[in-house]
Amino acid sequence: MTDPDYGEFMGSKSGSLGYVISACCVAALGGLLFGYDTAVISGAIGFLKDHFHLSPAWKAWAASSALVGCIIGVSIAGVLSDWLGRKKVLILSGLLFFVSAVGTAVPELFAGLSRVHDTQRILHAFIALRIVGGVGVGVASMTSPMYIAEISPARIRGRLVSVNQLAIVSGMLVVYFVNYYIEGLGSLIWNMDYGWRYMFASEAVPAFLLLVAAIFVPESPRWLTKQGRVDEALAILTHANGPEKAGSEMERIKTAIARESGSVKQLFKPGVRVVLIMGVALAILQQITGINVILYYGPEIFKKTGIETNVAFLWQALVGAVNLIFTVVAIWTVDKVGRKPLMTLGAAGMGIALFALGMAFFFQSAGAWALVFVVGYIACFAMSVGPVTWVILSEIFPNRIRGRAMSIATVCLWTANFVVSYTFPRMNENKWLIDLFHHGFPFWVYGAFCVVLVITMLTIVPETKGKSLEEIEVMLGFESDLTDGV
Repeated sequence: MTDPDYGEFMGSKSGSLGYVISACCVAALGGLLFGYDTAVISGAIGFLKDHFHLSPAWKAWAASSALVGCIIGVSIAGVLSDWLGRKKVLILSGLLFFVSAVGTAVPELFAGLSRVHDTQRILHAFIALRIVGGVGVGVASMTSPMYIAEISPARIRGRLVSVNQLAIVSGMLVVYFVNYYIEGLGSLIWNMDYGWRYMFASEAVPAFLLLVAAIFVPESPRWLTKQGRVDEALAILTHANGPEKAGSEMERIKTAIARESGSVKQLFKPGVRVVLIMGVALAILQQITGINVILYYGPEIFKKTGIETNVAFLWQALVGAVNLIFTVVAIWTVDKVGRKPLMTLGAAGMGIALFALGMAFFFQSAGAWALVFVVGYIACFAMSVGPVTWVILSEIFPNRIRGRAMSIATVCLWTANFVVSYTFPRMNENKWLIDLFHHGFPFWVYGAFCVVLVITMLTIVPETKGKSLEEIEVMLGFESDLTDGV
């Protein structure tokens, strides 16, 4: 697919659905790489630990370093996408993913050929390249759904934006199976020397696809309009929506842009501040209930039950499949059941599963029960806290400050992700905690935060099901708050 010829348009009366879907699928590759890059570490971390002889602290840093890049990427994504355009930022994220994939597979090349046997320097190069990939994840996590929302016709926008969430969990599922396949190619020694390299290198394939395919997608019509390139924006809208709806869509975009304000002080007005705190709390609670411990360290957790490495990898692939299936369930039920019931029941189920998992380890009888409880936990998360948190965050903030508020909440989410991912190996491999709790302690900590999330949902967060964004603003009393001082 190529950019339309802005001087001449040959389109149907209702627009080209294939044109829109193909552009959205290319953008969704950013979501797939988001899932792929963050989850590839689950298979590699055990072999990395043996290859580099990592202490628990260094293992935690090697596993979570990419999340530092995510925080950076999320922080700069808005500025970059406004400066360069959504399309160029998608290309940039593909380049970052590709460099990270190749570099983490052969960090010796980036450590300096004259000192390829300096293990510490190679490890530092590896971590730096994981951070590069993390920047790609952070940029893609903001830009991909933004691009899809801005290129899609209103009548199918919700479904197409949901494709990005499906792409994320699909990327995780794909890499779990890739890790399982690669682990089975050789012995433990082979995996310690080479297996983990192939795991990281495998990401180069989808990264290259995004890097090339993003060159041929159209730019966001909203960004083009902000740049004063209205004719080009109108041509793309006409191609996507048809000539009859393109004009009205253009007027809507112009009105929305005219209403935008650059005032940061709105975030600290009394009414908005309360909702900002609510959104940040939900973002942090989504992470400190332990989800990425399961997604990033799953095989290591399963191996603590005494099973073989290849079985642990297979169990993790099953976890990824359940994650995908129940994400689809959430997409189909969130507008029927409501946000509060789904979040409350899901968080309660997650807490029960985590407390049970902790007990199984405490009594040293985990075995297959570990898989049962982890699958139960991931099913509850995927059909509730995972996707529904993002739905609530996209709804509770007033229109004029939604972008800035979402950025703050997202940065807090990635920061919490880093803290959890960094501290888990240190808790799980602490000798005193192992002697006392037999690896059960971390899961009880995350289970306690599930209780906090249930209480938060029951007492603080309003139900937004079936309400327009404008009705939600009125319900939360924001009209007067945002009128003054804008």
